[in-house]
Amino acid sequence: MYRLGIDVGGTFTDFTLLNAETGATRHYKASSTPGDPSESIRDGIAAILKLEGIDGTALQFLGHGTTVATNMAIERRGARTGLITTRGFRDVLEVGRQLRPHLYDYTQAKQPPLVPRRRRHEVVERVGADGAIVTPLDEASVAAALQGLAQEDVAAVAVCFLHCYQTPDHERRVRAMIEEALPDAYISLSSEVLPEFREYERLSTTVLNAYLGPAMAKYLKGFLESVHRLAPKTEPYTIHSNGGLMTAATARDYPVRTCLSGPAAGVVGAAETARDAGFPNIITFDVGGTSTDVSVVAEGRPSFTADRRVAGHPVRTPMLDIHVIGAGGGSIAWIDDAGGLKVGPRSAGANPGPVAYGLGGTEPTITDANIALGRLNPGGLLEGTMAVDADAARDVIRRRVAEPLGLSFEAAAHGVIEIAIANMSRAIRSVTTERGHDMGDFALFAFGGAGPLHAAELALECGVPKIIVPEEPGTMCARGILLSDIVHDLVRSAIARAEPSGWQRVRDLFAEMVTEGHDLLERDGVPPEKRGFRHFIEARYVGQNYEVRVEIDDIEAIGLDGFLDAFAARHTQEYGYDIAGRPVETVNCRSQAIGQVAQARPMRERGTGSQADAVTGRRDVYYGAVHGWQPSPVYRRRSLPEGAVIEGPAVIEEMSATTLLLPGQSAALDGSGNIIIETGA
Repeated sequence: MYRLGIDVGGTFTDFTLLNAETGATRHYKASSTPGDPSESIRDGIAAILKLEGIDGTALQFLGHGTTVATNMAIERRGARTGLITTRGFRDVLEVGRQLRPHLYDYTQAKQPPLVPRRRRHEVVERVGADGAIVTPLDEASVAAALQGLAQEDVAAVAVCFLHCYQTPDHERRVRAMIEEALPDAYISLSSEVLPEFREYERLSTTVLNAYLGPAMAKYLKGFLESVHRLAPKTEPYTIHSNGGLMTAATARDYPVRTCLSGPAAGVVGAAETARDAGFPNIITFDVGGTSTDVSVVAEGRPSFTADRRVAGHPVRTPMLDIHVIGAGGGSIAWIDDAGGLKVGPRSAGANPGPVAYGLGGTEPTITDANIALGRLNPGGLLEGTMAVDADAARDVIRRRVAEPLGLSFEAAAHGVIEIAIANMSRAIRSVTTERGHDMGDFALFAFGGAGPLHAAELALECGVPKIIVPEEPGTMCARGILLSDIVHDLVRSAIARAEPSGWQRVRDLFAEMVTEGHDLLERDGVPPEKRGFRHFIEARYVGQNYEVRVEIDDIEAIGLDGFLDAFAARHTQEYGYDIAGRPVETVNCRSQAIGQVAQARPMRERGTGSQADAVTGRRDVYYGAVHGWQPSPVYRRRSLPEGAVIEGPAVIEEMSATTLLLPGQSAALDGSGNIIIETGA
C-alpha cells in the first residue's frame, strides 16, 4: 500500500510517494497550474501511478497542502460577500484597530474591507459579555437584511454578533433564515469559525472565511472528483495551518484555516526529521519559487500563534508561527526610482517564470542570478529534465541590473543574491532574537527548492553554526504531510483572574473541550488509543492588552501555582521580564485534539560506491567578492555513501534542490541521509 503527499506551490507542485510496507520513497515535481491548481494535482497523480506501475486502489492515504485560499485573498478574487451583524457595529470591519500598515510611511494604505458598507447590514439583537441575552433577536430586521443581500446578489454571507461566542443562539437562528431565503449562499458563523473574544479579529476572520468559501468549495469539488476517479478508495485530507490534517469537509467549512497549509506541512516534516537526527532546536528555512517561510522549533515542538495578517486582513485562528516574505527563486530584481536595487516581493512565479526557463519571462530573478553564477546547473534543473538557458540568464542580469547600475556582471548577479539573503536574515531574526531565542543554540534546517542553495550564506549572516539539509529538500512540504496527524483546535474564552475561583472555571472548560475533542475524533474514525490532547492557556498581567501562550501538559497536575510559575517563565522569555506580585488573568483556553495517523518512515537509498564516484564533474562557481570564481566539484547526492565528508567549495545536486558549500565549510552525510554542514559561524 502507498501513501501520497502533495504540496501545491506557486511555482511547482510537489509529490512524495511512500511505500508503507518497504519505506521506499519517490519524489516528483510538476509545474503548478495557477488557473486551476487541481489540474496539476490530477495530472501529477496520473503520471506517478503510470511511472510506478501501480493502480489507484493501492493508495491508502492522500494528503495535500494548498495555496488556493491564500492566493484568492491576495488577489481579491473571492466571492461577493455580505455581512449581518449587531445593530451599531457594521463599521467595525472598516474601523478596525486604527493602526496604519506602516507607522512612518503615509503612502501605505489599509486594505479596503472585503465587504463594502452597502452590503453590511445591522439587525436588532444583543448578547452581553456574560452570555445573557440583553435584546432578543428581531427576526423582522433579519428578514429586511436578507432582502437587501438578495438584491445585491451575494454568494456568501458572514454572520457576527457581539459576544456570540458565549451564546450562539442568535447566529444559529439567522443561519436557518439565510438557508431559507438564500439557499445557494455560503454561510459563515463567527461562533463556529472563531468562538472567542475580540470583536474585530473575530469579525475579520469570519468575513474572510465567507469570502473564500465558495471558491474553496469549487476547488475541493474538482479536487475530490479527480482523486476519486484515479484512487476510488482514498478519502483525501488537507493540511491545516496548525500542521495537522483535516477532512475535505472541514476544509470546505473553514477555508480560512488553510492559509498556511503548505508551509505548515514543511515545518512538521522538518521538526520530525531534525528530531530523528538529534537536533531538537531548529530554524526552518523554506525557500520556494515565490516566498521564503521561516519558523522556530524549540525542544522538538513547533511554535504556534493565533494572530497574523493574510493579504492585509487580520486572521485569528491557531496556526504554526511562520513568517513569510516575498523572496523565492522567482522573485524579480528591479531598480527603484532612487536607483537602488530591490529584490521581490513580486515574483515571476510558474508563468512566465525566470528568463532562463525560456517560457516568456523578461525580468531578472534570483534563479537567473544563481544560474548565471554557476551555482545552479547551467545545463538543466531537476536532474537535467528541465532545460535552462544560461546565456539568457547572464544577458538579462547584464542588461537589467549591471549596466543600469554601472556594476560588473558578477557584482550585479551576486548583489541580487546578497539582497535576498539580507531580506531572509531579517525574517529569521523576527522569529528568533525578537522572540528571546539565541540563534547560536539552533541549527538551520534548509529545504524547499532554493533553501539549501542560500543556506550557507544565510547561516554566516545570522551566526548559525550548523545547517541540516534533508534528502530531496524541494519536496519536504509534501513529505511533511505524510508525517502529520489529524488535529482539531478547540477554544473557549475565560477572561478571569487567575485565582482559585477562576481556576475551577478553567478546569471545567478544558474538561468540556476534551469531551468535544473525543467526539470530533470519533467522527473521523480515530480509535481511542490513537487520541491525544495538548492544552494551552493564553494569559496576561492585569492591565496588559496582549497575552502569552503557556503550554500545559496536564491541567489537573499543574495546579494554579504551577501555572503562575509557568506563566512568569514564558513572559520572561517573550518580553525579558516578569512582574512579581502583579495579578494574572486568563484570556483563552485552547486544546488540540490529536488523532494519530498510521505512518511509515521513509528509508533512504544509500550510495554503494565511493565518494569519488559521486563526483559528476567540475564547474566554475562565483562565491562573492572575497573568493571570486572557483572551480568546484559537483556531487550527485544519491550516490554519496554514508559518512562522506565534503570540503567546500562544492556543489551537491539532486532532483529537487542544489546545496552550496562555501570555501572553508564542510559537510558530512549522517546515517539518515541528511547533509550536516559546519558553517564556520
